Amino acid sequence: METLNPLHIFTISTPETFRQTTIKVFRFQYAHCDIYRQYVDAFLHDIDSVKSIEQIPFLPIEFFKTHRVVSSLKQEEVVFVSSGTSTMPTSRHYVVDLGLYEESFLRAFRLFVGNPEDFAILSLLPSYMERGNSSLLYMMQRLMQLSKHPFSKFYLHHTGELVDNLQSLAAEKHKTILWGVSYALLDMVEKHCLHLPDLIVFETGGMKGRREELLREALHQRLKEGFGIQAIYSEYGMTELLSQAYTCGHARFYCPPWMQIRIRDIYNPLHILSTYGKNGAINVIDLANLYSCSFIATSDIGKLYADHSFEVLGRMDHSDVRGCNLLVHE
Repeated sequence: METLNPLHIFTISTPETFRQTTIKVFRFQYAHCDIYRQYVDAFLHDIDSVKSIEQIPFLPIEFFKTHRVVSSLKQEEVVFVSSGTSTMPTSRHYVVDLGLYEESFLRAFRLFVGNPEDFAILSLLPSYMERGNSSLLYMMQRLMQLSKHPFSKFYLHHTGELVDNLQSLAAEKHKTILWGVSYALLDMVEKHCLHLPDLIVFETGGMKGRREELLREALHQRLKEGFGIQAIYSEYGMTELLSQAYTCGHARFYCPPWMQIRIRDIYNPLHILSTYGKNGAINVIDLANLYSCSFIATSDIGKLYADHSFEVLGRMDHSDVRGCNLLVHE
């Protein structure tokens, strides 16, 4: 991109800078991503008239299952594949610049969690490891490398070793993160009697068809009781995004400065809701997706608040059970 250094997106600090950068990225992707240009042309006759974010069309996330969504002539460095289940078509994210992904997830982690060097980071992600090619696995591998603690590693099904290491870390008062897929964390607390009040637990990934789906509140309550902790943390991320939003142990997610959420009308997908606190479908602006598509219309239902935090309330009917931790309210 002639007018925008990719790393410039991580210097965004004001709403106006975000708007200007977003318009530049939109025009870049319109020029360089064939499938996005075709989609935009169905709705806009003059892209030069686009001056606000609300005018930008958001690409339905399902296109990542059927098309190569790339805004570059360069060969991709890696292809991340969604987890899903064996009966579902998978999304593929062709990542041209892995350095951009690393810059994004490391900056977001340091912003919302802390320096990975200060933690022991243990991962219980068996379904992801069995499938491979996961952006989450790549992120966790890098975070654990930076942690440098000998217990920072993947634990496939060895929960006995994992419990022993967690208890040793607790005895040493060492700051510790356990990052696990929801069903495996539930299996773990049902099998072991734990009281680890200082442990930070991140749950992700849902049940993957291994257990009955639970409402998010019920899942978190069982995990809090099982680990003997006060809060469960989550991140909102997916194969199609190179950025993540984080909770701080509560229901709302917060985005890094180069990522924003918009809420669209469920019945009129081109209409962005202008009122905070209303339920609708989640659109994501992820400027780290510079070389794919930064404007994604997800199948998730949520609401946006005035401080730009957001909640995830469930999923649109007939959409796939995705790899992120979304549980439908009944």
